Amino acid sequence: MERNIHVLRNKRQEEANQAGLQDRIADTITRFSGSMLFVYLHLALVGAWTAINVELVPGIAPFDPSFVILATVASVEAIFLSTFVLISQNRAAAEADRRAELDLQTNLLSEHEITRLLSLTIAIAEHLGIQDASDPSLKELQKHVAPEKVLDRLAEDEKENET
Repeated sequence: MERNIHVLRNKRQEEANQAGLQDRIADTITRFSGSMLFVYLHLALVGAWTAINVELVPGIAPFDPSFVILATVASVEAIFLSTFVLISQNRAAAEADRRAELDLQTNLLSEHEITRLLSLTIAIAEHLGIQDASDPSLKELQKHVAPEKVLDRLAEDEKENET
């Protein structure tokens, strides 16, 4: 288990090191924009902006009484932040796809090994006269599962559910 954890941690670090400057910038901005510090800073900024422009702060003249500048800044910020979030989500989705592929390969290998072990165990049990091989559930379990047939069946089910 420790080896697997170490390998996964190293792989994540390797992927992070291979990320380009643009991806690292997008991830940093996304991480910051998803923090409470970001919320607090915006609350303070918008609060101060509002207080100044509704003349609640003596000695400072309103510079955006109609809040058009604030709306424009907020809109531009939203455009950029949503773009950074999408960039980060695309990277995360690609990483999730790679992990799902690894999971699938591992599961297929495990299924093959378990099926083979079951066949060997049944053969040993039959040889020792311990097990009756006529059990239909054992025959079914001994069959190899073809992943492409499972995927085809899932696609058929999806089509049936859509109609």
